[in-house]
Order: sequence, then structure tokens, then C-alpha cells
Amino acid sequence: MSISRRGFLLGASALLAGCATNGGSDRANYGDRLDEQHPLKAMPLDKIKPELRRQEVAYDTRHAAGTIVVDTPERRLYYVLGNGRAMRYGIGVGRQGYSLAGGAIIGRKAEWPTWTPTPNMIRRDPGKNRKYAGGVPGGLNNPLGARAIYLYQGGNDTMFRIHGTNQPWSIGQAMSSGCVRMLNHDVIDLYQRVAVGGRVHVIQGRREA
Repeated sequence: MSISRRGFLLGASALLAGCATNGGSDRANYGDRLDEQHPLKAMPLDKIKPELRRQEVAYDTRHAAGTIVVDTPERRLYYVLGNGRAMRYGIGVGRQGYSLAGGAIIGRKAEWPTWTPTPNMIRRDPGKNRKYAGGVPGGLNNPLGARAIYLYQGGNDTMFRIHGTNQPWSIGQAMSSGCVRMLNHDVIDLYQRVAVGGRVHVIQGRREA
């Protein structure tokens, strides 16, 4: 079966249009956020691997729409949309041994949160963390970034957070002190989607959905 020159050009144009659309979506997702309390500059797209950029994907899961699923082995976070779809984000995750597993509830949310090291963090690394025991105010240099989502179990704070980061190069890595870090642009998007009382499921060692 032969393909005419006109048919080939039309197909190529459609393919290029699809690429342009994806590129435009990425630029919109990671553009300037000048409306923020602490304005964010656009993220350079060449610094974010395509597979770590926010995008809607097919996702087969037993969890209800509105659930956050943190897939630690995959270094991905999914916000379940329902009907076999989810919004997928690249994340950085905590080192083994300092992380939550299983179900939790969103206990509270905060914009440009204050960061205070936990007592465990101060004990583990007093030279680094004790000087921040009084708290670090929200801002571009704060380790929690633009937003924080605080996870609770049984009405108690687990000290586990989903939050932004001022170290975008860490996305896709396992290096934080037990929490889930996201690009600031992505955590702002997720923050707008979720509500206090929403469900979160954290996958650690074994694969599940």
C-alpha cells in the first residue's frame, strides 16, 4: 500500500502539531507564577526530564478519584482522576527507614509554609539542623517550597509531608529526610486539587496500585 505525498505531508503536520501542543502545555505548566506571594520564575524545561513533567496518564487503580498515590519505588505521585486516568508528577522521596507506608489522611495544608526540623532530624544531624529549631519562614529558600500537605494517621501528625522544594534537581532521586518533594509548580497544582480530609496511599517496597 503506497502513501501519497499529500497524505504523508498531512500526517507529518499532525505529528508536529501534537509535539507543539505538548511543548505548549509544558511551557504553560512551568511558566512564571508572578501571582504567588513569593513569585516563581519559569522552570527551564531542559532541566526537567520529560518523564518527570506533570501530565495526565492512563492509570489502573483500586483507589477512588481524589486519592493521592505516592509510588516511592517509581519516584512518581499520582492524583487519581477516575475512569482509569490520573495526573502524574515526578517526585523526590525519603531515604529508606524514614518514610511512611500505607494509608493516611490530609490533616492540613499550607501555602509557603514555615519549616521546623523535627526532633529526630536534630538528633540525627545536630550540626546542620539545630540552628533552625526556631523555624524557617516561608519563602524561596525554605526547604518546604511553595506548598505543604501534612499527612495524619489516627488524628495524629505523622511528620510526613508532601511539599515543594528549592532543589529541583532532586526530583527523581531518593535523598530527603522521609518526605515527598515536588517541583514548586507541581505542588501548587496538586494543592489546588486536594482538600483536607482527602486520602493518601504511600507505596514503599512492594508494587501495588
